[in-house]
Amino acid sequence: MPATTTASVNGKLLPPRSPLMGWLAVVSVMLGIFAIVTTEILPIGLLTSIGSSFTVSDGMAGLMMTMPGFLAAIAAPLVTVATARFDRRLMLCVFMLLLALANFLAAAAPDYWLVLTSRIMVGITIGGFWSIGAGLAERLVPPASVGRATAVIFSAVPLGSVLGVPAGTLIGDLAGWRTAFTVMGALTVGVLTMLLLFVPPLPPVRATRLGVLAGMLRSVNTRFALLLTFLVVLAHFGTYTYVTPFLEQVTHASGGLITAFLLLYGAAGILGNFLGGAWVARYPRSVFGLAAALIATVTLLLPALGRWETGAVMLLIVWGIAYGAVPVASQTWFSKAAPHAPEAASVLFTASFQATISIGALVGGAILDRTSPSALMLLGGCTAVLMVLAVGERLVGPDCNERS
Repeated sequence: MPATTTASVNGKLLPPRSPLMGWLAVVSVMLGIFAIVTTEILPIGLLTSIGSSFTVSDGMAGLMMTMPGFLAAIAAPLVTVATARFDRRLMLCVFMLLLALANFLAAAAPDYWLVLTSRIMVGITIGGFWSIGAGLAERLVPPASVGRATAVIFSAVPLGSVLGVPAGTLIGDLAGWRTAFTVMGALTVGVLTMLLLFVPPLPPVRATRLGVLAGMLRSVNTRFALLLTFLVVLAHFGTYTYVTPFLEQVTHASGGLITAFLLLYGAAGILGNFLGGAWVARYPRSVFGLAAALIATVTLLLPALGRWETGAVMLLIVWGIAYGAVPVASQTWFSKAAPHAPEAASVLFTASFQATISIGALVGGAILDRTSPSALMLLGGCTAVLMVLAVGERLVGPDCNERS
């Protein structure tokens, strides 16, 4: 029989579990976050096809990206505090069921307002599941494995971010955008089954209160982490949300070629995630600043070089590498700003990241409807430059002194 381990949290013993079951639980939580992130950004590659189905503009279709982020930003602190006394496994399963229903509703929606309703459900799921699931590693595996388990859980963010758009675009091109949401609904049901099978009962042992979050916001280090995250995520999602219209109208790429471009972007993003994850602990300021600098370079050059297919694909590859490092860099800054409150740090990371995704998609859509995809890219590049300047001005990060 496999060896078992007994963990404790705040002095409370947890039921003995085999290492295999612990890691299966970790993978289940990771896949839950992967399904959430993928569902959230799925409309990016399907934006024009969904918009044309309901005869709405690209900017109006961008509301599918705006609404989940705003709801997640609100839900992250409120849901985490409101459910502090509930079993965490139960809450994870409830949120995953809500996500499955949201995907199936989007797939079957006869009107655009029902699609937006499904995106509200997605937003609530993001805020609740992510804030709870991000800090569960210490309750699922032995203490010696907590670091690796946490890395596995957080890997879902860049993987979902870089794979969701190209995968959704590919499925949409082959079978229609409704099929893409149906596939995501089926995947979510599978993840729900894994959570029920592998995650043990998790009675609450550490409650996050609004007072703790308010105290963190009074910290200069936390506020600086918020500023950096706001600028780089605004620059990225204000432009990348509308990369498909850019490739259609400026590059004049075909649907199949756009799918291939986004798949290459996704592969580059995975590489960026591994590179960023390997270096961010030692050089957080450099990794974060370099990622923003590359995003700025790409978006500023796209209007000129993106008119040709070769130029567009090369810049998208660089963009993927750059953004792949952003989530792990942002989370590292938040965790180092509040090392003694990991769940609270996760709540603030989730809320700020999601709110900025919404703002970026909303502002980007308004600019796109009034100007052009090229003008949008230039404005996004200027925003990323501001983030680079902010990092450069910060000689010492939040407990993040870089080690040589």
